[in-house]
Amino acid sequence: MSPSYWLTRFVLLRLLGFVYLVHFLALFNDVLPLLGAQGLLPIVDYLDRIAEFAGGRGAGFVYRPSLFWLSASDAALRGTLAMGLILSAAVTLGYANALMLLALWTIQLSFVHVGQLWFSFGWEIQLLETTLIAVFLCPLLDGRPFPRTAPPTVVILLFRWLIVRIMWGSALIKLRGDACWRELTCLDTHFETQPVPHPASWYLHHLPAVFGRLGVAFNHVAELIAPFFAFWPRRARLVAGLVMLGFQINLIASGNLSYLNWLTIVPILACFDDGHWGRVLPRRLVEAADNARARARPARTHAITALVFAGVVAVLSVAPIRNLVSERQLMNTSFDRLHLVNTYGAFGSIGRVRNEIVITGTRDAELGLETEWHEYEWKCKPGDPMRRPCLITPYHYRLDWLIWFAAMSDVNRYPFVARLVDKLLHGDENALSLLESNPFPDQAPRFIRADLYRYEFTDPGDPSGAWWKRKKLGPYLSPLSRDDPTLARFLERHGFKPRRPDQSTRQ
Repeated sequence: MSPSYWLTRFVLLRLLGFVYLVHFLALFNDVLPLLGAQGLLPIVDYLDRIAEFAGGRGAGFVYRPSLFWLSASDAALRGTLAMGLILSAAVTLGYANALMLLALWTIQLSFVHVGQLWFSFGWEIQLLETTLIAVFLCPLLDGRPFPRTAPPTVVILLFRWLIVRIMWGSALIKLRGDACWRELTCLDTHFETQPVPHPASWYLHHLPAVFGRLGVAFNHVAELIAPFFAFWPRRARLVAGLVMLGFQINLIASGNLSYLNWLTIVPILACFDDGHWGRVLPRRLVEAADNARARARPARTHAITALVFAGVVAVLSVAPIRNLVSERQLMNTSFDRLHLVNTYGAFGSIGRVRNEIVITGTRDAELGLETEWHEYEWKCKPGDPMRRPCLITPYHYRLDWLIWFAAMSDVNRYPFVARLVDKLLHGDENALSLLESNPFPDQAPRFIRADLYRYEFTDPGDPSGAWWKRKKLGPYLSPLSRDDPTLARFLERHGFKPRRPDQSTRQ
């Protein structure tokens, strides 16, 4: 008897809805400071540049399809996210149909195409591809947890094909990208240098080296070997799914990697059929699935549509397959405008040291050796050495992630850092909401500077009780004032519009 996937569909859609719920909640809180009319990278300005490049707004829409061509006002951004939150909450609670999932996909696509640097992470397009496959998993209108139509088996196979590409893409980019993956030494520094460590990262960093070697070996088993069995018979598929699932849980337990690992679990769930789920889920769910299976009706249109979509995926998979076998493999790349079938990868190289940007300000009118500088604190990234690393997975602070990248480069590559400094000099409330603390609650500072520090975990038994030790390396941005012509010219050169005279400023 062929395996059934009623419970698989139920669990898979609930997790996908949860990922969307957390994703949209984080974005709802930060969208105006990041992308609003007065944000660090305003969508309205970006759309103007696309329209100019493409030759008009209509051509711009074809080049970057997005709902925000209709309106990119702050109200439109928040309103779109509010709708996304409502839909994702419904899916999480058990009500999902194809139209609802297509709406979620459309909202996500709209942000990906105009979100610029803030949406440059691989999991953004992975969420798109995962969602579009899920569209064909459920009926067009019937949103009940156990509708009258069975989930098409071909869609389950598409999810397995997705996890194979995700895992193999990540495995191959590692083996090609950094010798430490071949030497089994990457975890010697990874827990310390990853984008946003959490409390367990400190402890994992100090484990004996043999545990790190075993961890890298398990990485290779989970990403390179286990996916090979995703299409095998039940027993082999069960073991492969458990290995990949255990690997993702391990990653969640070792660092704040946004919702990436939670999202990656979604297609892994397609490795398990109802026989597997029936052993671990509550009896009432198992009985509900059995009852739905007993009264199921043929859904010819649904089945044909799913087969047609699978054919499209097969054709579009040619480019990702070529990329996987290429010596010049790309990671987290789309080969079509709608991000239907993509290639993935993570941590192709591992940092050996951790540099951080520390922003400080002063109210002093003149700068000198006696100037007293006060530090701004990031939401989650290392700053104050005494502060315990935060635990936020699957929540995502986009500014914290991009500052991690900026610290490995310079301000010309990441000019939004200067834009942030300019806003802090003006006491911009939106920009301040992206930070954990504001050392100038009553008056904006006269000068702000950004320095580069080398951070390392403290050793066990450190008497200071600190989590980090740090050493100043030098300036990232020299001290800047509100009316500094150098800052104004830099921002103008990088396409940032000057502040409007009516913009509020806290003196």
